[in-house]
Amino acid sequence: MDRPGFTASLVVACLIRVPSEVVKQRAQVSASSGTFHIFSNILCQEGIQGLYRGYKSTVLREIPFSLVQFPLWESLKALWSWRQGHVVDCWQSAVCGAFAGGFAAAVTTPLDVAKTRIMLAKAGSSTASGNILSALHAVWRTQGLSGLFAGVFPRMAAISLGGFIFLGAYDQTRSFLLELGRERP
Repeated sequence: MDRPGFTASLVVACLIRVPSEVVKQRAQVSASSGTFHIFSNILCQEGIQGLYRGYKSTVLREIPFSLVQFPLWESLKALWSWRQGHVVDCWQSAVCGAFAGGFAAAVTTPLDVAKTRIMLAKAGSSTASGNILSALHAVWRTQGLSGLFAGVFPRMAAISLGGFIFLGAYDQTRSFLLELGRERP
């Protein structure tokens, strides 16, 4: 990614995303507690830092994910454009976004597994400290390669769908705005 501030925007986005992700994941493993109860417990037992557990691992997942997804999306669009002799349509861009998102999701799944383990670890445990390499090593040691890629197919499916919708919509909006700009004197 050659756009200035891209990494900074990921870091800032994670300031909002991580607390909601921590609450969501804990709600998923504790079906008997409501969201507000989980949120309150985190604040009471761990403080504000409990809401940001896994922040570093989330950023360390998002950066490589984006470094794979966006250049791959652009490359797939360029290849498809070259093969058909004209710029891809928005639906074709969406298909490229789905493939790029799915591939990026697959290759970064071990980082996602480590992030999830860190967020769900018991407060005070070594995993809760947030060391992503230590979390990856622990999963590798106990579950091997299959543990590192746990949930890869649902993750790929969800992110492929998101890539289709969001990157297709992005290109549609971009095309609309460029056309609108051409119509104005």
